[in-house]
Amino acid sequence: MPFWLCVGDIATGDGRYEPLGAPVYWIHGNNDNFDAIAAGALPADLHHLPNGTLVQVAAAKATAPRVTVAGLGGTLAPTWYESRAIDLPHPKKTTAKATELADKRRHFVREEVEACKALGDVDIFLTHEAAKPFRAFPGGRGPDAGKAQINEVLATMKPRLHLFGHHHRFSDEVREGVRSVGLDLVTRSYVLLDAASLDVRLMQMG
Repeated sequence: MPFWLCVGDIATGDGRYEPLGAPVYWIHGNNDNFDAIAAGALPADLHHLPNGTLVQVAAAKATAPRVTVAGLGGTLAPTWYESRAIDLPHPKKTTAKATELADKRRHFVREEVEACKALGDVDIFLTHEAAKPFRAFPGGRGPDAGKAQINEVLATMKPRLHLFGHHHRFSDEVREGVRSVGLDLVTRSYVLLDAASLDVRLMQMG
């Protein structure tokens, strides 16, 4: 059985998590259900990676190579960046969507970036945000939506591969000497990785 890696936002529109039929190791995006994550109220095949932590994963075959994965989920909010992660507020609002938008747990903070920079021997680094430069529109148009904190981690950690989401556009670049692949909506495409070489193969849907 293969395993899947996901770079955030896999809750349904009403905040539920559904079993996906294979082990999924994922970081949160900015549209996840943080109460469910904190409570561990997840299907057995969903494995959330807290920011700044590292896990070894492998396919079910005993001969499959193990892959070391680390992650930094969420988006950057400069006004909250110097907060402690434990202090990020998550007030309840009148609707599930309003609560989600008010939940500051959707942002990463400096202590989590520093925890990532302290990790070594990482094969795959998952982030929700992109490294700089990243133009969110096809053809390299639009303002630079990348975040310098991701570059800092890549330059220090030197993972073998970087995968990110958030902007829902496939891209394949090199940042800080690391191959950095942006993932599209899964309804449009996904990538297959060779666990030994970490070669990337783009698979179009439909």
